[in-house]
Amino acid sequence: MEKLPVTAADIRRETMVDPTLPTVIELVVKGTQAVNLTGNNELTPFVSRCNELSVQHGCLMKVVVPQKLRKRVLEELHAGHPGIVRMKAIARSYVWWPGLDADIELLVKMCQSCQQIQKMPCQAPLHPWQWPSKPWDRIHVDFAGPCEGHMILVVVDAHSKWPEVQLMKSTTSEKTIEVLQNFFSHYGLPEILVSDNELQFISQEFSTFLKANYVKHICSAPYHPATNGQAERFVQSLKQALNPSKGCSTLQKWLEKFLLTYRTTLHLTTKEPPSLLFLGHQMRTRLDALQPSVADAVRLSQTSQVLSRAGRSKPRHFV
Repeated sequence: MEKLPVTAADIRRETMVDPTLPTVIELVVKGTQAVNLTGNNELTPFVSRCNELSVQHGCLMKVVVPQKLRKRVLEELHAGHPGIVRMKAIARSYVWWPGLDADIELLVKMCQSCQQIQKMPCQAPLHPWQWPSKPWDRIHVDFAGPCEGHMILVVVDAHSKWPEVQLMKSTTSEKTIEVLQNFFSHYGLPEILVSDNELQFISQEFSTFLKANYVKHICSAPYHPATNGQAERFVQSLKQALNPSKGCSTLQKWLEKFLLTYRTTLHLTTKEPPSLLFLGHQMRTRLDALQPSVADAVRLSQTSQVLSRAGRSKPRHFV
């Protein structure tokens, strides 16, 4: 069984018993003049961010994680082994505490699986692809693997960086066309498909399939796979995430966990999560449980008002 996610209720409970955070709440509510800061070095990082913090439902917002819960939150951020840069990007959308960046760097450096997989630096700069103006206008396809007896077909949308993947035991042109046809039935026909020069992509059968669907096919330069950079970069991220999964869980389960993390993390190129650009909204994740629920607070307030007008302290229950 996986550990339950850290919730706003956990944050609120541990905030009250944390040795520092109750004083920080007083600092945020009453101001620096009302709190004695002399000799309390632990408050210094909070004082510098005092104007950025607020108190909602007993939690310090942006969610400041109490000391006792930080390890669990770091483990949640590290799910899928996204690496230092992506972990920091995810963290900045949800939580903060003094030394957060250093804690993330230490966790990744101490993770043997993350350290075993390091991508090589680019040998030379390449001319970038033009950014499409809409999702699914140009897609990049490639194969990754083999991994646990499977090849993985990777499809990346060039506009949003939204990835689609499919485990495949056979990589023939016929099977590749079946998978792409399924993606096309969900998202429509792209205008351009970019691939390398593997046999299944340059076969007559594959060429006929694309022409029949009025999709322009662009092949990357032979022996230069980096020219299909959109798919190549995602394949590198995919390998980094899947290699630590060996012996820990099923390939499909780890793949799904990685995709959720990737799709909801700010992309370094677009500065937006792929889900926001592709779906038009940000996907909900377990980390959203950290945020206090405004809807619950409104319902509680409305119930209290109704009971007050009726002269009762609690609602009636009929048996």
